[in-house]
Amino acid sequence: MTQDIKTELEAAAFRRLLAHLRQHTEVQNIELMIHGDFCRNCLAKWYAEAADERSVDIGYEQAREIVYGMPYSEWKDRYQTEATAEQLAIYQDRQKSKQPS
Repeated sequence: MTQDIKTELEAAAFRRLLAHLRQHTEVQNIELMIHGDFCRNCLAKWYAEAADERSVDIGYEQAREIVYGMPYSEWKDRYQTEATAEQLAIYQDRQKSKQPS
């Protein structure tokens, strides 16, 4: 497999992941963080970092709009729910367990 084909396949998989996340707005970022240790905002940070590494002028907010398919503030108003105390506790416990003893 050539590097170009590999890059095309990776890009296609990424676009499909974004489409999947956009279709499943009921899945909250806190749930993604609890179960996958990443969320939509992480994807946006990684996207912005990759752009920066290639001297492409895409900031974090623009990257979030690419990931969310709309401005983050709009997505948040439409779909984001308040994290429950239980979700926050689970997330905090998982963060603590990742820290070296």
